[in-house]
Amino acid sequence: MKVTWRSPSNIALIKYWGKYGRQLPRNASISFTLQNAYTETSLDWNDKEDDGKIELEFEFEGREMPNFCQKIKTYLAGITDRLPFLTAYKLNISSWNSFPHSAGIASSASSMSALALCLCSMDESLNGKISEESFYHKASDIARLGSGSASRSVFSQMALWGETKLDLNASNEFAIPYGDKVHEVFHGFHDDILMVSKSEKSVSSTAGHALMDSNPFSELRYKQAHNNLQRLLLALKSGDLKTFGQIVEQEALQLHALMMTSTPSYVLMEGNTIELIKRLQAWRQMSGVPMFFTLDAGPNLHLLYPHSVKNEAKKFIERELVAFCERGEYLEDMVGLGPIKVT
Repeated sequence: MKVTWRSPSNIALIKYWGKYGRQLPRNASISFTLQNAYTETSLDWNDKEDDGKIELEFEFEGREMPNFCQKIKTYLAGITDRLPFLTAYKLNISSWNSFPHSAGIASSASSMSALALCLCSMDESLNGKISEESFYHKASDIARLGSGSASRSVFSQMALWGETKLDLNASNEFAIPYGDKVHEVFHGFHDDILMVSKSEKSVSSTAGHALMDSNPFSELRYKQAHNNLQRLLLALKSGDLKTFGQIVEQEALQLHALMMTSTPSYVLMEGNTIELIKRLQAWRQMSGVPMFFTLDAGPNLHLLYPHSVKNEAKKFIERELVAFCERGEYLEDMVGLGPIKVT
């Protein structure tokens, strides 16, 4: 038996940074689901004697990756409470990305959500189908256990993850879809990712989350995240682009400020990241075009703008920004329709 899923990355607008327990968030987060930055993962399985251990072969982009393989084995062993049948089969996983791994474009979100969807399809193949809503909630939960942000990638357009009084359906265990609750201007939003650096990050997101436990600004951060979420949800509903941009940019800079105030401190932005931000801000003030930036846990800048200004945005990027990208490269992306099962 074999199943293949393609699942996208996502870009958080309200950031999740800090966790507790078993991959549970300290604050709620909301994200755009992307279209072109994705992972495609195939899973096939064969019978073996159930010896209580995970048996796995893994390839990433055609190569055996022993370190990745061991991490995935550990992850699979940790979710046998959800999927107890995993030890009864020899598993073969192959995966590839449409974008550079570990460069700060949330590759863990796309990869772990793609794997979680494959595992849930395997579960259905062995144990019978469940409702579509239950399937995606389960996939989100299983993805979360591998990467918190992956919980949001299983839904189209937008997803909200983390308990909040602002939406009583929200949960720490899984994300919920949110695209149908926002103004239509956000459905066609673009996200062009300027590749400042394709190198692997010097500090992983896992390590960064752990450092929040001792960060002197952590409690203030969680309160501010809640306040920002409240304001952002109102802006998303009304189509208020100015407020949207102010909050999203503040969230991006605060995320990196938290990294710089951790112990030990670290910096993931590059000099060209700062230069790109300054050029964008100057051009926006001059032109009035509603283009905004955000950052994930890395140096690469995400440019967010509505479809109505696509032509002006593309000309500005090509004219003034690509020179500050590694080899002049950037990834053109936009809000997408979520994962697809590949047949």
